[in-house]
Amino acid sequence: MSAESKAIEVTGLTKRFGSFTAVDNVSFDVPDGEMFGYLGPNGAGKTTLMRMLTTLVIPTGGIAKIAGFDVVTNPADVRRQIGVISQAMTSDLDLTGYENLDVYGRFYGVPARERKERIKYLLDMVGLSSRAGELVAAYSGGMRRRLEVARGLVHKPKILFLDEPSSGLDPQSRRVMWELLRQIRQESSTTMFLTTHYMEEADALCSRIAIIDAGKMIVIGSPTQLKREIPGSDIVSIALESLSDGLVSCVKALPFVRNLHMEDETLRVYVDSGATSLPALMDAIRSSGGRILSASIHEQTLEDVFIHFTGKSIREGEAKKVSLFIGAGVPQR
Repeated sequence: MSAESKAIEVTGLTKRFGSFTAVDNVSFDVPDGEMFGYLGPNGAGKTTLMRMLTTLVIPTGGIAKIAGFDVVTNPADVRRQIGVISQAMTSDLDLTGYENLDVYGRFYGVPARERKERIKYLLDMVGLSSRAGELVAAYSGGMRRRLEVARGLVHKPKILFLDEPSSGLDPQSRRVMWELLRQIRQESSTTMFLTTHYMEEADALCSRIAIIDAGKMIVIGSPTQLKREIPGSDIVSIALESLSDGLVSCVKALPFVRNLHMEDETLRVYVDSGATSLPALMDAIRSSGGRILSASIHEQTLEDVFIHFTGKSIREGEAKKVSLFIGAGVPQR
């Protein structure tokens, strides 16, 4: 990959807050035009990383370049290249949808005629043309989120940063947001850097994904590549009344078991065919004195990838509704 084709270049990027390391020696590149996902649980360092990449926080160590500009030595140049959609909604409730975009375009010095045409195009793209003259206070959460995506695109940024873009949205609004982001990718060459703790979102949208946990990058690759690294095509999850070392050893010894993880009182067994393996698994567990409470089979997902590489499931709790601009990513004591 040549230097000219890199929208984002990160080498050894680190951020410490006192003795706490929020981002720990992270390195990766994002080529022009890619939608790149940064996936991890809440508190993993995703927003801190984004704050460094968007010049809001100075790194403790390492180098980050955006469109060829260093985030520390050339922050003004970086800001002219990017659009940012923060985790918290920041559109002005006392302005109309049109006015929110117009003010933002003025901030970036977009000429009046070009600004008017651009706002009309964007409002139509996000499905808000008929509501453009209404105060944003009257918008639903999904409408506000779409408006903020449009606002971040007013000045035609080369790179769009999205911090938990569907956080707080209901499932229907979340899927509308996904379709909007796909449309933007189809209609422009905008590079997108997306942080999320939603497995399904990363899988549905991103060409490549970096999995992060406790500030460290664990693995990087396409969703398909990452899933292929896990042995077995199916996961059998068996919830038990209790687990014993003998029971676990018995399951591990079965010839068709490719891998096994334990979480609380649940066994996650990796096999090539869940349907044919389940009866034998249940027989082995019962013969070892185990009492089965429930059992299920599913194909591998990014959740399984996360568990495989970290040994634990991602914490799917609601993301904190804090602004990227006013302190998100700073550890709370």
